[in-house]
Amino acid sequence: MQDANLTWRKSTRSGAAGHCVEVANVPTAVLVRDSKDAAGPVLAFGDTDWSGFIAGVRAGEFDRPGA
Repeated sequence: MQDANLTWRKSTRSGAAGHCVEVANVPTAVLVRDSKDAAGPVLAFGDTDWSGFIAGVRAGEFDRPGA
């Protein structure tokens, strides 16, 4: 899903090294891609799945052990 009309954005906390993901919103989903591989695969999350993912991130569910 490489649409020139999509507006991709990344966190303002992202460093200049480009080690981050970018997101774009479409009417039915939130799209996620690796900023280092803009032409690579894109993940699509429905609204419920995206909300659950964000809640998990905020709760620390995906933190690396010992990080």
